[in-house]
Amino acid sequence: MNGLIGLGGTLAVLLFLGTAVGCTDRHHFSPRWLLVAALLVAVNDALLTRVYGSLPDLIGGAWNWQGKLLALAITLAIALSPAFGFRRVGLTIAQEPGSLKAALPVAAIYCAFFVVIAVAFPGGRSNGEEVAFQLTMPGLEEEPFYRGILLFALDKAFTGRKRLLGVDWGWGAVLSCFLFGMAHAFGFSHGSFSFDPITMALTAIPSFIAVWLRLRTGSLLLPILLHNFGNSFSLLA
Repeated sequence: MNGLIGLGGTLAVLLFLGTAVGCTDRHHFSPRWLLVAALLVAVNDALLTRVYGSLPDLIGGAWNWQGKLLALAITLAIALSPAFGFRRVGLTIAQEPGSLKAALPVAAIYCAFFVVIAVAFPGGRSNGEEVAFQLTMPGLEEEPFYRGILLFALDKAFTGRKRLLGVDWGWGAVLSCFLFGMAHAFGFSHGSFSFDPITMALTAIPSFIAVWLRLRTGSLLLPILLHNFGNSFSLLA
């Protein structure tokens, strides 16, 4: 029940903010695609939690392998549909011509951010399962969702663009980063909502770098690799 209430809070914030932003520029706003984005968030949350614990855990282990794999499978299925498309959501290894020259220095900044975090907040001892999970699942599941199909849906909901730092930004990019931060920092337990601003910053800020890389290169390849580096570096250092 706590998970459902937390999801309800996230969706309420998304729909409120999205509608408020859309009303400021109605010619570039599609409420239908905003609702699609909200539905994507709900489906992703349900699968990550094995439908809030109602599905048996057939894989086992201390980490959420099954939830991540279920969520990834549905993300890929949605990306394969005609309304989305693998290439349009960034599921391609092909990079935009000339983009790596600009992207690689930014990727280095992303890596440096997580090196600093690892030094400032050293983790405890880890085991083989944790290392294997962090080297694979976070980037493989979260990037195709947040910087893939969710970003695509939100970009359809808000079609206005501003050119900045070599890419065309829209409210979809901002809201996808906001939702990524909310997924880590916002929740409901013990009868009340909770929000951790430090966790929000540590997730939303690198999320903007990942979005820039996705928009600049046209591919999720670098965001996936860098995401898994960020999650696993402190375990391997």
